[in-house]
Amino acid sequence: MNPLVLSILISSLGLGTTITFIGSHWLLIWMGLEINTMAIIPLMIQQQHPRAVEATTKYFLTQATASALLLFAGTTNAWTTGQWDITEMMNPTSATLITIALALKIGLAPMHFWLPEVLQGLNLITGLVMSTWQKLAPFAILLQLHHLLNPHLLMLFGILSIIIGGWGGLNQTQLRKILAYSSIAHLGWMVTILHFAPNLTTLNLILYITLTTSMFLLFNTFNSTKINSIALSTTKSPLLTIITLTTLLSLGGLPPLTGFMPKWLILQELTKQDLMIPATIMAMATLLSLFFYLRLCYVTTLTLSPNPMTHMTTWRTKPTQPNLILTSTASISILLLPLTPSMLMLVS
Repeated sequence: MNPLVLSILISSLGLGTTITFIGSHWLLIWMGLEINTMAIIPLMIQQQHPRAVEATTKYFLTQATASALLLFAGTTNAWTTGQWDITEMMNPTSATLITIALALKIGLAPMHFWLPEVLQGLNLITGLVMSTWQKLAPFAILLQLHHLLNPHLLMLFGILSIIIGGWGGLNQTQLRKILAYSSIAHLGWMVTILHFAPNLTTLNLILYITLTTSMFLLFNTFNSTKINSIALSTTKSPLLTIITLTTLLSLGGLPPLTGFMPKWLILQELTKQDLMIPATIMAMATLLSLFFYLRLCYVTTLTLSPNPMTHMTTWRTKPTQPNLILTSTASISILLLPLTPSMLMLVS
């Protein structure tokens, strides 16, 4: 892609998200989300591959539906209250419609069906943008409206997402689909606690973006998109293989790694709110996600690829791409648990 076009698209992505962050008028927020969607579509379709075209079409139709629903909800609220301000969401019907529209935008269950299929049709770097940056604008709206949204609906979406995110990833062999279901499960944790402790949602979102960035960059470094190809990672870089192992365990939420922090704090807050049954269901459903993370760990570090290989062997060569972002995100993914009090102070 032409560097000038690429810089315009990346600037538009940043502009759309920034407009949504700073906007308080529903039309301005809707405009920011539309700029965001339109800017990523050329990045998705740049491969000129049938899978990429299919993924882009699915993404466009899904996002257009969510945007239309969001605009309808904002218009309905303005019609009943006479206010276009985002904080004046007094109409319960509009609040419910906005929750459903934003759930469709970010891929919460049961509106999640588009996310694994779309991610599977993209390359790893575009998939990284889809899984991280594209979540920021909808969560900015959810965090501003957290006290006005229906907590029962959010809890339902959250628990469904955690269960489906774990269940859907069990029989997958494609790494991008596994990361998509991992994303659905993590979004479920964020949405469940949104009404009761929005600061924990912010903390979870930051850590999710860090962990997911680390995983996508690791898979991109190994040039792996399937489980059987990641078995060769030990021969390419033993150190990166160990980092992959610890990052996967952190994504699964095992102590003493960073990924344990948000799950621990969210379960603690739900217990304080006397929501023992949802907390138990969430903790049990996380075991499903942990299973496929452990499966990836096993394939990455404890197995070697079978000898009659069906794909080209890659030689261990010096890295040609800068690894500063990867080393930073991997370090944060592993070492941040002792700094939990400081992190809570930062987001509160």
